[in-house]
Amino acid sequence: MQVVFLGNAAWSVPSLEAVAGSSHELILVITRSPRPAGRGNRLTPTAVAESARSLGLPLREVETVKSGEGLDVLARAAPDVLAVVAYGEIVPKTVLDVPAVAPVNVHFSLLPALRGAAPVQRAILEGFSATGVTTIRMDEGMDTGPILLQAREAISPEDDAGSLGARLAAMGGRLLVDTLDRLEAGSLVEQHQDEAKATYAPKLKPEDRVIDWSQSSEAIVRQVRALAPEPAATTTFRGKTLKILRASSSNDLMIEALLLEAGKSLLPGRVVPDTEGLQVVTGEGLLELEELAPEGKRWMSAAEFDRGYRPGGEILG
Repeated sequence: MQVVFLGNAAWSVPSLEAVAGSSHELILVITRSPRPAGRGNRLTPTAVAESARSLGLPLREVETVKSGEGLDVLARAAPDVLAVVAYGEIVPKTVLDVPAVAPVNVHFSLLPALRGAAPVQRAILEGFSATGVTTIRMDEGMDTGPILLQAREAISPEDDAGSLGARLAAMGGRLLVDTLDRLEAGSLVEQHQDEAKATYAPKLKPEDRVIDWSQSSEAIVRQVRALAPEPAATTTFRGKTLKILRASSSNDLMIEALLLEAGKSLLPGRVVPDTEGLQVVTGEGLLELEELAPEGKRWMSAAEFDRGYRPGGEILG
């Protein structure tokens, strides 16, 4: 079948590469126009644009496919399938009606769970033990179309959004090609989503990055994992932002005695003095900081931070 691919993010790329390497014909790749990024605000193409160029694929960079040039380019291509992966916009009926066979979306959750912009991060935040990838026939709703295929993936305690997202993106590429193969063969049986089981994964806001030390250590660890490696969970230290990349729960039973000996209260956010490792009091249990970055500085280990800043007894946040 002839396929037009629509995507922007790095997690779109494995699907693009999978279709390009399949028996289907990738007749056009559409992605967002370059935008200013980095310290110099240089115009930077999307990850999809860079991949399409490296693969020698026909590429158009447009502001949107909802109207204007983007919609015109898509309509002229007249594909059998429009494949949409991590594009970041809900597209209207005028776009969905263009492909002759189906508009297909790859979504990084087991729908109807975690509809929305941040399913990978929310799966970790909410403590899921497993998630997955779903292909759907797109409709005008937000991830509400009938399910075509699904694949399940376990979430390990060591996963952060980066590692989990990379695995789901690779799985999504394989699932997309399988979906295209079955659409071509006419062997797919679509399954409507159960609205009663729908949950949502809204985009993470800046305030979602800030650590509330009154939460349990387990909840904070999930927050750190869900926001790593970028944009990272944050707290404040000596009036400046401190990013936390890796952390774990600690069960040091000597902590209360050490704090009392130092004349300090068990206040959430307190960095425990005179311990091996860098431990912080939370609302329930201790958090062991493992990798972090002070404002304007590189990532460093907790041991390096401890040697350089000697934060014992101070309060974060």
